[in-house]
Amino acid sequence: MEQTAQQARQLDHLASAPAPASPFAAFGMPGLGGPAPAAPPEPHPILELEGEAYEDELDALSDWVDDFLLPAYGAEVTTAAPWCLQWQEHDDVVGWLHALWLSYQQHRDPEAGLGGMLVWHRDCLTHTLATVRAPGGPLSACMTSPERPAHRVLPGPPPSARAQKETSETETETEVGADAGEYGLAS
Repeated sequence: MEQTAQQARQLDHLASAPAPASPFAAFGMPGLGGPAPAAPPEPHPILELEGEAYEDELDALSDWVDDFLLPAYGAEVTTAAPWCLQWQEHDDVVGWLHALWLSYQQHRDPEAGLGGMLVWHRDCLTHTLATVRAPGGPLSACMTSPERPAHRVLPGPPPSARAQKETSETETETEVGADAGEYGLAS
């Protein structure tokens, strides 16, 4: 949808009247008051996406993880560095790897300069893999040996006390309303 909107904006721009020639055009400079350059599309964290958009992004992420990340940086699966063949079912791992993939795309861009990939390795790759594959991390209940594939999603923490209080108040109001209707007290 975002690409369609971008294409529509480009068509509108191309169909509009040509801008007056800039006296600075010969020098490769934009004219004063000319259209501002289009901003790149804003990336959305994968865990904020839903439906087909989520599935498409997860497919692209899976291709990158399977074709690039694991062959280059996967290392051996051990108790100190577990992995899961079904990592796509671990929301936190999906979030971490998606952020790593987005930063990879940013740091390999020519605008990142010659040191872009070094920065990605130092600031992004090392920290992400250390977190995702930590012995007590999100994949710790999964495969710790290639000979023994395993998969288990660990339960997350319970809702906060505030959320539990709101839920119990809503349930109490519902019960009171049901009791009033049961005894003919409802209006």
